[in-house]
Amino acid sequence: MLEPNASRLALERLFAQRPVADLTLLGRTLGTRSRMSVFRRLSALGYLSSYTHTGRYYTLASIPQFDADGLWRWQQVGFSRDGTLKPTVQRLVETSDAGHTQRELQARLGVRVHNPLLDLVEGKELRRESVEDEYVYLAAERRRAAAQLGRRRAMASLEATMPPAPSLEVEVLLEVIHGVKLPGPDAAKLAATLATRGVRASVAEVAAVLDRHGLKKTPRSR
Repeated sequence: MLEPNASRLALERLFAQRPVADLTLLGRTLGTRSRMSVFRRLSALGYLSSYTHTGRYYTLASIPQFDADGLWRWQQVGFSRDGTLKPTVQRLVETSDAGHTQRELQARLGVRVHNPLLDLVEGKELRRESVEDEYVYLAAERRRAAAQLGRRRAMASLEATMPPAPSLEVEVLLEVIHGVKLPGPDAAKLAATLATRGVRASVAEVAAVLDRHGLKKTPRSR
């Protein structure tokens, strides 16, 4: 195991070459197999663990260039200024003007968020309400949640009166043809699938396309 000064220099050289490293590489760099020793040396410099990949990757706290949502990604590894996934989800919901759906959060974060959302609701750290047959997650504070819910319902009403864009209609129909099995397409699942391909569409917009073409819909996912 390298001495503290040598460890600092070794870690700085490593992260100058590559901004993200896993525990195996860190241990090899420091000459130890002890997790505690690695974290002790990392703590002296300040570090963050990834919110993706079950926290297996690390970077120095000085490296990330966080975007407006407090997120930073290197290749497929995601980091948050909040550290772990749960507080990141909570902050994104609380600071959103109209709350967030599970689908929206998964598209933004690139990971499944069902479990942290469930924990936050059960712990009364977030609220949730059903809008257009899809759960919208809201801040725990009553007035803030009411304002978010009002905006979300206004958005849903506006979307319901607007015909879907032709390009979106094509994307939805292609997804139905290539990706959906019987008993019929589910608007929420279709919207989530489209989001993974970078196609932004609300559940209401997808449902409007399905209605327009007389496609059978199963109850939407919550």
